[in-house]
Amino acid sequence: MTAELVTEVGAAPEAPTRGRQVRRRLFADRMAMTGLVVAVVMIVAAITAPLLIHLEGQDATTYHPELLNSARGGVPRGAFGGASGAHWLGVEPTTGRDLFARALGGAQISFVVAIGTLVVQLLLGVGIGLAAGLGGKIADSFLGRLIDLSISFPQLIFAIALLAIVPGDFPRPLLLMMVIGLFGWGGTARLVRGQVLSLRTRDYVAAARLSGAGRARIALREILPGVSAPVLTYAALLLPSNMISEAGLSFLGVGVRPPASSWGQMLSTATTWFQADPTYVLVPGLLLLVNVLAFTLLADGLRTALDPRAGLRAGRR
Repeated sequence: MTAELVTEVGAAPEAPTRGRQVRRRLFADRMAMTGLVVAVVMIVAAITAPLLIHLEGQDATTYHPELLNSARGGVPRGAFGGASGAHWLGVEPTTGRDLFARALGGAQISFVVAIGTLVVQLLLGVGIGLAAGLGGKIADSFLGRLIDLSISFPQLIFAIALLAIVPGDFPRPLLLMMVIGLFGWGGTARLVRGQVLSLRTRDYVAAARLSGAGRARIALREILPGVSAPVLTYAALLLPSNMISEAGLSFLGVGVRPPASSWGQMLSTATTWFQADPTYVLVPGLLLLVNVLAFTLLADGLRTALDPRAGLRAGRR
């Protein structure tokens, strides 16, 4: 009889899983989806930069002095920085290098450094945060003070000093990843430590401990899944922050060096030309602004999708 009723009425609809709920809320957030689309477009453009530059028919290192107005000190001829069918975004003042190719090269540097730095920050931050939260009082006290020291450390000054003394033949993108990552893991570690201190008192963690599971097993099997959501949201915010850090260090002359291009380096050079031709300032400046805004919107939407109550609390403020 029961089987017949089930056959006639049909099975009860399956409750949506947490993953489906998160995706549904994220896709319903228009601002987050706009940020996601822009971020994906920029990442694809950075990955396919060699192909796009080849389609334009230019490169980032060839000088084009014939496109410059020597009477005005090397300003590009024509409107919008000398933009044309051959040079889609114009050329660079004083050198005539193609601005489209250099902007895409800057996108590659920016994403490589930002993502590589994020990996360093997550590895150090999550590892030290787990160790502090699951360790004893002595370990927690020591690692907690280390986290506080990392957060309060004058990162910019030491990063500039360290980058300035490293030999020039050392790969600058790799050096930037190491320096920014080593100085920027404290926030992740503090977040993870706080989450671990809350989760380690849960019943399922106590059950795992009573069953004989070691600290490593508890950290990986029981604690880490519960920490993943806030860490993922924080990582989405760290990525644009890392892009700004790379651009800022390159702007100050201690980051990426020519002939490699960087948006910060381009902005530094453009400060002497913005009155004569603002195009050279607008291109890297707008690209940096759009990327940072896109990832920030995506991170905010991801935070709300993972924890709707956090979004409601933020809306009431």
